Amino acid sequence: MTVDELAQTLRLKATGNARVVIFGGGTGLSNIIGGDSRAANWAEQPFHGLKEVFSHITSVVCITDDGGSTGELLKDLPLPAIGDVRHVMLSSVRLDALQQIYQATYSEARAITVALSRLFNLRFAQPPGGPNDLVAQSGADMRALPEPLRRYLLGLLGHLFSDARLYPVLNRPHCLGNLLLVAAIYRQLPSCGWDCPEESLWEALLVGLWEIAERIGAERGCVYPCTPTPALLRVRYANGIEITGEDKSSTARRGFPIERVFVDFCGHPYVYPQVYQAIAEADIILLAPGSLYSSIIPVFQVPGLAQAVRDNRRARKIFVANLWVQAGETDLSLADPERKFYVSDMIRAYERNIDGGTKDLFHEVLCLSLQAVPASVLQRYAVEDKVPIFLDKDVVRAQGYMPVERDIHSRRLLRERGMIQHDPLNLAEAVRDLYIERDSFTAAEAASQPHDRLQTGAARPAAGKSRYLSLPCRKYQRMAEIVAAWKYQGCGEARGKGQNRLRAALTDILWKHYDIAPAHLMAISGIVAHEAEAWPRDQRYDNIFSFYQPEDGHIHIRREQLDIPARLELAMLIAIGESLLGNYAAKKRMENILCDGQTVGKRYHLLLTPEKDRHCYFSGGELDNYLRLARMVPIETGRSYSRLLNGNEGFTPPGLLIGLTYSWYLENRLASDIEYKMSALRTPNTNLIPSHQQVIKRRSQLVEFFREVVFAGCQSRQIQARPPLTEMT
Repeated sequence: MTVDELAQTLRLKATGNARVVIFGGGTGLSNIIGGDSRAANWAEQPFHGLKEVFSHITSVVCITDDGGSTGELLKDLPLPAIGDVRHVMLSSVRLDALQQIYQATYSEARAITVALSRLFNLRFAQPPGGPNDLVAQSGADMRALPEPLRRYLLGLLGHLFSDARLYPVLNRPHCLGNLLLVAAIYRQLPSCGWDCPEESLWEALLVGLWEIAERIGAERGCVYPCTPTPALLRVRYANGIEITGEDKSSTARRGFPIERVFVDFCGHPYVYPQVYQAIAEADIILLAPGSLYSSIIPVFQVPGLAQAVRDNRRARKIFVANLWVQAGETDLSLADPERKFYVSDMIRAYERNIDGGTKDLFHEVLCLSLQAVPASVLQRYAVEDKVPIFLDKDVVRAQGYMPVERDIHSRRLLRERGMIQHDPLNLAEAVRDLYIERDSFTAAEAASQPHDRLQTGAARPAAGKSRYLSLPCRKYQRMAEIVAAWKYQGCGEARGKGQNRLRAALTDILWKHYDIAPAHLMAISGIVAHEAEAWPRDQRYDNIFSFYQPEDGHIHIRREQLDIPARLELAMLIAIGESLLGNYAAKKRMENILCDGQTVGKRYHLLLTPEKDRHCYFSGGELDNYLRLARMVPIETGRSYSRLLNGNEGFTPPGLLIGLTYSWYLENRLASDIEYKMSALRTPNTNLIPSHQQVIKRRSQLVEFFREVVFAGCQSRQIQARPPLTEMT
């Protein structure tokens, strides 16, 4: 027996047969189980971490990721996001399992993990030529794999190229590990497509994961998705905006704290019985570090999981706090946007976003002791705008939890590279010590301590706020069909690759902004591109090079905008927003206002198309509401609206305002002028100037209109396509 094997035996003996259940997302969860398996050097120490100390570990993984290879899979297959499952599964490969299954020595087991790491982590951008091409690209030494494992993995690779259902997948950029999981799943579904019954998909997913986990030495049942029901994350910011998509929210810079998160499921979420059983039998329950709003919270928004954790009253329940502030998530505190995040803020975020609050989800909070980190290292991180999440012990105790400080960082990384990162083994030993120390803080002691405990469960998510969605792959197909049906004029090549590239770019824009509904596109018939010298709009007042023309149902765009992705994106979003108004305006005119023979202002007059002839996304009442928010004043006739302007001041007319606000709502960095106007929402509300309060109120109401009518309202809205031109006003 080697020294490493002896050390592992002693550690496992200390913890006996303790059963551990861990909740989390990809990187944070995989790192503490067995190191970050995506790292290039992971295979140098593949058997460290919690799995080295505890012999029975079950991971329950978030499935709301929609970026990278995982997001590409969502376009084509009716599966939940499996990227984090793959990430955690590879980190769960165990030395003892490889030795038992394949009689591998320690060095042979290491060689196996090197080959697995290269296969699972290969990313390709161009369609591969076949299984051998993928193996060659990965650089994996297949000879290092035992014959049964090598034959199994080659079989999965072959299935990718023989199953017609997976052909579209190979034409997108992917991580090979994800495709290996897909092949294992689809081998269980010999004849099912998108119309496959949910139960068959759930079982195929379960059996496929069990099978591949056992073969690679990660053990059956080491990792489960929190639900096999596909789902997407929806984030609400403190300014009222809601955006769908975990990947999009991770890069957003809204300038406002996140207030709530919701998980929208593609059907009633199902939880595997094996997950409930593992939770009920757990001796230790861990909430892994990771993305606050896109790992732990979405997991516990799956109905039943949080209550299952609460029902286990004998397990040691530990929340492992994050080390660093995360841009877009924990860089702003909802309690005080002027300061950074504390550990107590993370607990409050759980409280707000988990049904039933934090009651009995955890008792202890395991944190890094910053005393072990040199001040010079923290200063260097501060220069890079990286700030640690500080432990406010007294506040955490007042919330009813016991803060536990340990040196759970990697001393080697700190010493050699000045980096602060969770160390899998140090963290595992800290958890082991807490488990063994039976006389340490318990839930009963927490209940007996005087504190101002959070109002647990009182600030739970509003009932009914989660929505049911169609499968992402169905929506992607529908968007692609709509774009393919549009007519294109002046957009380069009349047919062939040029137009195909444009269609692909447009479909990607619609996919990126998942809140765009097919109903938003029903008034659009096509796209007309104009050369700069033939542009039909007067650009004296703006530099917006796209508009929607209700007379022909086309988006008109300056030709050069098609060649720059960011400009094409902005042009399309503005025009799509404008198209929601349809042919709402029968007449528009600007009149001078004279006083003593001099022009002192202008009056903008708008006459609506009669409702029976109007083709508009909005009902009559919704349109009236929007026009009032656009500062148009209704006149008694019911169809007329006007607005007065002083002197030569300009204004944003309703058609342009809705396009700009539509683009700003979806991506604020695309519409800086609306971002400037909406900055009033950041200003503290005072009673000094009543008109300022009115501005804030009106802009808040405009955000609410877009959230509840434009975007959420499309969930149940029945929209007819734009009628033939002869029927248009």
